[in-house]
Amino acid sequence: MTPSPGLPTAMERPHFIGIGGAGMSGIAKILAQRGARVAGSDARESGTAAALRAQGATVHIGHAAGHLAEDASCVVVSSAIRADNPELARAAELGIPVVHRSDALASLMDGLRPIAVAGTHGKTTTTSMLAVSLGALGLDPSYAIGGDLDAPGSNAHHGTGEIFVAEADESDRSFHKYAPEVAIVLNAELDHHANYASMDEIHESFVTFVGKVVEGGTLVVSADQEGAVELTARVGARAGLNVVTYGESEGADVRVTRVVPRGLTSEVTVLLDGRELTFTVSVPGRHYAHNAVAALAAGVALGVPADDLAAALGKYTGVKRRLQLKGEAAGVQVIDSYAHHPTEMTADMEAIRGAAGDSRILVVFQPHLFSRTQELGKEMGQALALADASVVLDIYPAREDPVPGVTSEIIIDAARAAGADVAAQHDATSVPEVVAGMAKPGDLVLTMGAGDVTDLGPVILEGLARLSN
Repeated sequence: MTPSPGLPTAMERPHFIGIGGAGMSGIAKILAQRGARVAGSDARESGTAAALRAQGATVHIGHAAGHLAEDASCVVVSSAIRADNPELARAAELGIPVVHRSDALASLMDGLRPIAVAGTHGKTTTTSMLAVSLGALGLDPSYAIGGDLDAPGSNAHHGTGEIFVAEADESDRSFHKYAPEVAIVLNAELDHHANYASMDEIHESFVTFVGKVVEGGTLVVSADQEGAVELTARVGARAGLNVVTYGESEGADVRVTRVVPRGLTSEVTVLLDGRELTFTVSVPGRHYAHNAVAALAAGVALGVPADDLAAALGKYTGVKRRLQLKGEAAGVQVIDSYAHHPTEMTADMEAIRGAAGDSRILVVFQPHLFSRTQELGKEMGQALALADASVVLDIYPAREDPVPGVTSEIIIDAARAAGADVAAQHDATSVPEVVAGMAKPGDLVLTMGAGDVTDLGPVILEGLARLSN
């Protein structure tokens, strides 16, 4: 087994602006585990900040020029950091190099065998499946994931093995920085409207990403999803690139022949190299089963025995915020979903519907980004029609400024037009009481969105418990 490489010189004393973010914290953790003197700042205290301090990192709360040490070797930023950030301005005054997080992550992959997981949906789940299953096989991969596996800070690991599994973010084209041995493309849909004006631009970006796969490397790509099929056609027969398709389509190289729901798990059968292989996926839904098959194909491309990897994939039990059961009170289960694009919303609700039987599904949905709501709000409303009842919060702005005329009403109007039972809720603090009043024993409550709606799950459970006493 090839030992993991050491510390890049430029990363010996990094300072991260926004160190608590999903992508940034993972890189910071790996650097700390490799011996770097890591520092950074974040807008608020969090479990992730505490976990980084436990790794030896210095984490400041709030952004101020004084947080940046004069001997920092570089300042690491993401695309979400604004140009007027005081620490960024201070870095310019001191002449400290500014490094995008994708460049920092790319430097950590040097000398290893990277698997880069890309796609509009499913990246975090598929990356997590690979990290968990390869770890279960004793291969101890390094990994950087866009979400925690369980405890805060579990989104990254500096392993002793030769494989590095990384979530490859297409939102700002930063995945063009990686040179993977295996690239996974789960799907390609129009999203991130502030950076992509058309589906053609999305395809061009993914073609560039695939073009970075090393000579003799492999592209694992869906044979079912329209955008991925178009990408495969655009990539064509590139010399030195092995293309492995997966899915239910007749001509798929790794063909999914059966997906059998079994409560909150699925049994998946694939046809691989002329023989059938059946294994369990311990999360519900056809889309998660397909993610597991993509992970299987990628591992096999690196030489991991298919039977061993299939068995190990069954040890994956989910990642935080991806249909994560938060608890049960008064006979009502509360589940958290990160879904924020209409395709993801539909897939997660169909998965829950398939596992829930006759139970009612109540959704608390928080739209994410004004630009996404402007472009896809009607489709989000149509997706909410799959629920028995929904509460829609105000838009979570994240990195964006408000857009005149763009509000949650776009979603609510579309949902009602599709026959949905939906209500607006502008005061998030009132949601737990509202939902507790709606829910009955046997119901499932789904908190959905990429913002802070996830924080409502435990409070809803508390409200349900109070009402039942």
